[in-house]
Amino acid sequence: MKKNDAIQQKIHNFDAIQMQVQKWRVAQKKITFTNGCFDLLHYGHIHYLAQAADLADCLIVGLNSDASVKRLKGAHRPIKNEKDRAHILAALMFVDAIIVFEEDTPYTLIETIQPDILVKGGDWQPEQIVGADIVQGRGGKVLSLPFIEGYSTTFLENKIIQQGRK
Repeated sequence: MKKNDAIQQKIHNFDAIQMQVQKWRVAQKKITFTNGCFDLLHYGHIHYLAQAADLADCLIVGLNSDASVKRLKGAHRPIKNEKDRAHILAALMFVDAIIVFEEDTPYTLIETIQPDILVKGGDWQPEQIVGADIVQGRGGKVLSLPFIEGYSTTFLENKIIQQGRK
């Protein structure tokens, strides 16, 4: 299979992610789920996603749609469109599936996927993580992975703006 086809196959719609999860469940694979905007992918994202992937057999990333990012982050975001962001994430060897969601939170998606482990970055406390009730209700784990200081999309965005003013 060509590399670009392999990347494309990791990007799922709602029906396809349900089928993929079912296949993994039959194969008794553990699933980790995380979500975010992932607008300008940086070291903090990579480190966090790799850690999330190490927690189970499969990593699903819920990706906020362009409209969702705009509602959450403001009219100037996203910097990259959802298709670009999805392809970049799917190209990471430790990401097994990507699903773009339109809502402001991935609650419905988490309800559908029923991951074994739910993770967010260290700027989230486990009790603040959307979907924690679903995962913990079925005996799963909810984790807040360590945040790496100095790495954020907002920081990068501001740095680019400052460079442009020079």
